[in-house]
Amino acid sequence: MSPRDLLSNPCWQGKDLGHPLPDSTHAVSVALPRWRDVIAYEESDPQCRAQLQAFYPRFALHPLVETVAQNALAKAPFGLSAWPYPSVSTAQLAQQHCSRQSPDAATQIIHQNSLDVLIADADASPHAKAFWQHAGLGASSRSAAISLKKEPAPSMAAGDEAKAQVIDRLAFIYGCSPQQLSLHPSGMAALHSALQLVTALRPERPTLQIGFPYVDVLKLPQVIFSGSELLLDSSREAVEAALDRFTPSAVIVEIPSNPLLQCVDLATLARLAHERGIPLIADDTIGSCLNIDLFSHADLIFSSLTKSFAGRGDVLSGALVVNPQSRWNQTFQKQRSTAEFTDLGDADAMALEQGSRDFMARIPQLNTNAHALAKRLQDHPAVARVYYPDQCSNFRALLRPGAGHGCLLSFDLKGGSNQAQKVYDALSVCKGPSLGTPFTLVCPYVLLAHYEELLWAEACGVPSHLLRVSVGLEDPEELWQRFEKALSHSSG
Repeated sequence: MSPRDLLSNPCWQGKDLGHPLPDSTHAVSVALPRWRDVIAYEESDPQCRAQLQAFYPRFALHPLVETVAQNALAKAPFGLSAWPYPSVSTAQLAQQHCSRQSPDAATQIIHQNSLDVLIADADASPHAKAFWQHAGLGASSRSAAISLKKEPAPSMAAGDEAKAQVIDRLAFIYGCSPQQLSLHPSGMAALHSALQLVTALRPERPTLQIGFPYVDVLKLPQVIFSGSELLLDSSREAVEAALDRFTPSAVIVEIPSNPLLQCVDLATLARLAHERGIPLIADDTIGSCLNIDLFSHADLIFSSLTKSFAGRGDVLSGALVVNPQSRWNQTFQKQRSTAEFTDLGDADAMALEQGSRDFMARIPQLNTNAHALAKRLQDHPAVARVYYPDQCSNFRALLRPGAGHGCLLSFDLKGGSNQAQKVYDALSVCKGPSLGTPFTLVCPYVLLAHYEELLWAEACGVPSHLLRVSVGLEDPEELWQRFEKALSHSSG
């Protein structure tokens, strides 16, 4: 049976609840087609959860990874939860985090199905879960499939070749040597490596994040490292005061922010940080390295290759780039040569290489399609506001020649939450988390990312009923007809 073509036959109705997005064993998203499905998912409703055939991999164990975990638990003398990792060293990082957070908790590492599994008791389990989500270092679904002998293991040579091709591809786009780049099991794992580098430079200092955060970009340094302060006011005066007050190990910024697609004045921010000897870490996932050039300002750039670069939605991966122009380039490179970072697995690297072959042709098309949808939504009488970086001068200052503004936009409706629910339920596009897929993907992002802190998000100016759209490769006119029908249906 052929995989479902999600561009022409999207998962948007109640019967599609739990369908993997894409229609693949290794899908990183899952269909939550109705507003009530999103609520049920967040409330851990057992009927909803039982229907889910996939999960975003850092937020829950993929079914294959769960099988490895259960096999390990069956062998453990104790244990409430189990967390498979690709190596002993990564499992030990998780174990060390549990010990720091709960010194009396019991943990153990068991070698199971060629993976290394952290076993955690009741006291350690919440910390093991937090590390799994925030650090993004866990075993992938492909590594689990190989360990369970459900898929063949690629040769090391094939894996190395795929990694070299991906790194060369990225180095060409960034305009740097391949030696400045490294691949990681996820975007958060790439940030984890960046934080290891800046922590060695400025030990026991918190980071400072500027702008409304993607949840784990804030939580990783906050929970796993030495803390993180959040500054929503990106004015020069506020940034200077925060830098002097906190003396952070690094400044972290997302270009643009998620989900409001706002962009700070990166040139000024970098200058203020560098004047104080503080490196700047930037996340270019949403803007895309093909669209924006951050080398004039950022010292370390990390990216979730899971999204637009892979362009498939079925492989978790990330990249870290050390800016060759950074004053800390040599220091970071020396640290990287001695530190033990977690590499991307061979099978995942091969999937990433295949998916990214059309990256340079695909991104301009996504840019064009997203821009067209943003314009039409702005003109629709039911739409209160569209968030898209095309009107942001700070973002435009970072654009490469001839580049666009990315595949992501958000919008809210004049009718608030009630109208958002109607439009969401009526939209005949795929609905679930993640972005950068070839098929359009919509979600009530704030509910998914900040369900336990909705009032805080509202206080930050981010409405809970906002709809985020990752625009795909559908015909723009045909896609608009789907949106127009849903918008008209909601007001009928």
